Amino acid sequence: MSTDIKQKLIAAGIAAALPLIVLFEGTRQTAYLDPVSIPTICRGHTGGVKLGQTATIEQCDDMTVQDLLKAKASMESCLKVPLNDNQRAAFTSFVFNVGPGRKGVKDGFCVLESGKPSTMITLLNKGDYTGACNQMQYWNKAGGVVYSGLTKRRAAERELCLKPV
Repeated sequence: MSTDIKQKLIAAGIAAALPLIVLFEGTRQTAYLDPVSIPTICRGHTGGVKLGQTATIEQCDDMTVQDLLKAKASMESCLKVPLNDNQRAAFTSFVFNVGPGRKGVKDGFCVLESGKPSTMITLLNKGDYTGACNQMQYWNKAGGVVYSGLTKRRAAERELCLKPV
């Protein structure tokens, strides 16, 4: 990964999210279907991906940075409290994987399919940082199925979230 990419993530205060993304997403240069049949490429990129599509490592790096910055912006859109760098990186990694959510469509960090705010963002915006970080462990399913990889990912995100700066 280039120094330029790392510098962009450092400037955004989310550099600590990158190792989580690389570890848990891996890098696949040919598009594939994720566990819930969403076409995916590189390190979890899904926007506009078509099966059979390929990408260079440089393109994967660019997609990863753009996806992380988008996840950070989505997270911040419903956040009302300050975060330290570890919390910001952990929640950005979480949103990178889960998304912000959308009423009537999908549960996520900001909003649930029901239209209600998630417990995680509710606790966070009340200043209960520990409670919000602890909520991560409950988001270990895709398509209603528990995945050991998601369980491990959430444990790593929670650990980073609770780690003092």
